[in-house]
Amino acid sequence: MPMLRGRLRDEPPGDEGARPYERLLRTRTGRGAVALCAGALPALAFPAPSLWWLAYVALVPWLLLIRSAATDRRAAVDGWLGGTGFMLAAHHWLMPSLHVFILLLAALLGLLWAPWGVLVARLLGGSPSVRRSVAAVAVVPSGWLMIELVRSWEGLGGPWGLLGASQWDVPPALRVASVGGVWLVSLGLVAVNTAVVLLAAAPAARTAGAACLVAGALGVGATVLWAPRPEETGTARIAVVQPGVVEGPGSIERRFAHGEELTRGLAGRDVDLVVWGESSVAVDLSRSKATADRVAALSRLVGADVLVNMDARRTDGPDRAGIFKSAVLVGPDGPTGDRYDKMRLVPFGEYVPARALLGWATSVGKAAGEDRLRGSEPVVMELPDGLRVGPLVCFESAFPDMSRQLTKDGAQLIVAQSSTSTFQQSWAPEQHASLGALRAAETGRPMVHATLTGVSAAYGPRGERVGVPLGTDASGAAVYDVPLARGTTLYVRLGAWPVYGALAVLAVFFGAAGLRSLRSPAPTRPGPPARTAGGSPGRPGR
Repeated sequence: MPMLRGRLRDEPPGDEGARPYERLLRTRTGRGAVALCAGALPALAFPAPSLWWLAYVALVPWLLLIRSAATDRRAAVDGWLGGTGFMLAAHHWLMPSLHVFILLLAALLGLLWAPWGVLVARLLGGSPSVRRSVAAVAVVPSGWLMIELVRSWEGLGGPWGLLGASQWDVPPALRVASVGGVWLVSLGLVAVNTAVVLLAAAPAARTAGAACLVAGALGVGATVLWAPRPEETGTARIAVVQPGVVEGPGSIERRFAHGEELTRGLAGRDVDLVVWGESSVAVDLSRSKATADRVAALSRLVGADVLVNMDARRTDGPDRAGIFKSAVLVGPDGPTGDRYDKMRLVPFGEYVPARALLGWATSVGKAAGEDRLRGSEPVVMELPDGLRVGPLVCFESAFPDMSRQLTKDGAQLIVAQSSTSTFQQSWAPEQHASLGALRAAETGRPMVHATLTGVSAAYGPRGERVGVPLGTDASGAAVYDVPLARGTTLYVRLGAWPVYGALAVLAVFFGAAGLRSLRSPAPTRPGPPARTAGGSPGRPGR
């Protein structure tokens, strides 16, 4: 029997002698799997893995893949699948709550990266000129920032997993955040990844890529040296009470009692404020005098106000009856009247967007059976010693604009109350706590992140860690000597200016592209093919 020759049936033409990874990328399934994995890679830069350095090259495999796309459609698919992989990796801890619904959400949000994929292919594909290379280092990051801006809308899940947030423990990056917020950090990271691609895959553009990297390094260095720094003015002793995981029958009352016990242990430690975590009180203190009296007794014993968090049904007007999540300040004589109602709610966790259409999600996962009600405005609370505190609840600490507004309203300390008890065995607690460092660096104000079950942590006005965090395996109370500061960061003054800069870059780029298309003559349509006497198309050269 003669030896079989030729290619395998499922091997496309031209694959003989191709390397294995090249054959993989030439199949739809293989290329799609690579895109999903490449998009997921940046998630390793966030806690808990905390491979922060990976963020500077984590996008390179994804960018190289898109760069190799033969058509705009393929580039869009690579962008979509990569975005889906990123969203799944960054939000994988939601699977116990949303189950298969998380796959649909990730796929829908991944569509935001489809036009970005086309943009990447147009700018980085082929052999980019020096001019196109420099444009890519500005335009590709600007496109990425638009995606982060859109998905930061609360209804789409909020700004969780912004690429710049991976640098929460890197001092130079925190200095950059004080100038342009997490937005400027994200912009810089994508620019570095784009320049690395030019160095690795575009020989004609290596000089331009290297020049962009040097310019970026000089810019970061100038920021570190000359950006305004907060001026420390003293310290505040803030205590965090973390009961830990309390489950089973009567868990709400047992958790409250354990919180009381831990708070009593703070007597004599000269604290300025005691902070309990999210949903630490399950009744409306204005209607439960007994519970309010118990907290007031703790305030008298410790010699400081106690900031608790109510997750309770309340009537707040003729048409405002329902469940609120509220930060409530309690002093020696009971609630002081300072109360902040959570304004931005967790989609599906605390309300179901478009419940009439998506209400079925409650039968698939652990989506909210009843929508919580929202507060109407931020609140700054003043303690007896004059310290002004700005409270946030749960994932509100992910929104840069909220802590910025509190700072503009005069807050000297930002406090976030959270729970994360549902996600104890995931990366979520560490990721959530790390956001406090960014918010502190952006605003020049210290931040305390207090939780029921960990991770609880404190950060100084430059985003530096203060004291030792309480991990997810801890049950106790910790006192943090938090540095206070005055002064205004450029981010507080100017807001999200990198976003507006990115919009301007994209407007100039697309405007210039539109003008070039108008000036270029329209391509002439080819005429019908010539035919021979026999009626078949003519063959050139025959």
